[in-house]
Amino acid sequence: MAQSLLSRTLMAASLVVAGLISGAQAQTLDKVSFGTNWVAEAEHGGFFQAVADGTYKRYGLDVTIVPGGPNENNRMLLISGKIEFFMAANTLMAFDAVANNVPVVSIAAMFQKDPQVFLTHPESRITKLEELKPLTLFVSKEGISSYYQWLKSEYGFSEKNVRPYTFNPQPFIATAQSAMQGYVTSEPFAVERAAGFKPGVILLADNGFNTYSTLIETRRDLIESKPDLVQRFVDASIIGWYTYIYGDNSAGNALIKKMNPEMTDDLLAYSVAKMKEYGIVDSGDSVEKGIGAMTEERITSFFDKMVRAGVVKPTVDYRKSYTLRFVNKGVGIDLRPKK
Repeated sequence: MAQSLLSRTLMAASLVVAGLISGAQAQTLDKVSFGTNWVAEAEHGGFFQAVADGTYKRYGLDVTIVPGGPNENNRMLLISGKIEFFMAANTLMAFDAVANNVPVVSIAAMFQKDPQVFLTHPESRITKLEELKPLTLFVSKEGISSYYQWLKSEYGFSEKNVRPYTFNPQPFIATAQSAMQGYVTSEPFAVERAAGFKPGVILLADNGFNTYSTLIETRRDLIESKPDLVQRFVDASIIGWYTYIYGDNSAGNALIKKMNPEMTDDLLAYSVAKMKEYGIVDSGDSVEKGIGAMTEERITSFFDKMVRAGVVKPTVDYRKSYTLRFVNKGVGIDLRPKK
């Protein structure tokens, strides 16, 4: 009797221990790091949201965001295997990777539209892209080598009126007959605060510059060895973006401000509003396929434009630059508010 009671007690204890071990194993999270290409801001908000509200954890991931900055090169950390995922600015980076035999792949596009704009003075009353041609144009070195070559090939722009843009709006503010590059989510806000006028905005994406933006990149070897982990990261990031754009994004914004103390509530609110107004995150293919959507037709179209512009060589096998394996599944669509 005593022995039987002892056996039952030991068995019960064993079951408890087994349950605790099983529970601990169930809570084990895969640790991954995600590198952004700039300091924490609303344009990265969905990723911060997924960390802050526990979405990544619900997908079995312990995600560390590694912020970028002027002196950081997080893409090199991806290539060298020190981080698992990276946020690429646009599709051109993926084409360049193929051209240079860099084994990284675009797996999702969180921005359906590139936020690149030209800002104009309100008194110029400019509403069309081609009306910018006679103006002094403040363009960065990176802009000259990318989208400005497309402006030359598609719209007949020249470089005679181009002046260097050093990410300082004062030359634009001081020059009435001028236009300045920027992001629709930030530079108009800065100009309005500094100069007291609301600039006009011409979004290049609405005029045929159809690159994707804010793409998630990873290495080919990770796709091959851990496809489930890659899928979970993409899905959780998508959920994070739906929540950040349409839901309660206070947790994401709090984390952004913690990692970038110079960020303000006003700019965060402005950026989110503009992302919604211009369909930066959720428009076009993402309406049916979900945030993060990519299509072969869209990437082929952009590749052809970049070839015509002389930015990319026609011999580049651009189809190696991306995979549609992890997107276009409608993940999170139910989180979009009904119209």
